[in-house]
Amino acid sequence: MRERYEAAAANPAVQVADGLTLLAGLFLALSPWIIGFTGWSGLTVNNLVTGLTVALLALGFSSAFGRTYGIAWTAPLIGIWTILAPWLVRGAATSQTIFTNVIVGAIITILGLITLGMGMARRR
Repeated sequence: MRERYEAAAANPAVQVADGLTLLAGLFLALSPWIIGFTGWSGLTVNNLVTGLTVALLALGFSSAFGRTYGIAWTAPLIGIWTILAPWLVRGAATSQTIFTNVIVGAIITILGLITLGMGMARRR
């Protein structure tokens, strides 16, 4: 079974999705300083932790998809959380932070679904 997942990971589309997921996670982690959030609010800490988690997941998917496929479903959920976080986490939610989280969260969700779907399609 692992060999099937490793074959799915060799697909260029999955490799691109994993690479973009890594970049999206790193951007999310650094977004408080790139966009200019003020202070160490709850949203700043949330984006840092969530972004690093997504980046680590992407590294796991790209290096050992056969071993990490079982947790691939978490990436889309983290993307949805990222979209909702400005309204659910206490912090300085401005239009910039909301826009950033919604766009990056949508990207993470879509890329996570692509990774998940490619593994499932290969399993058939």
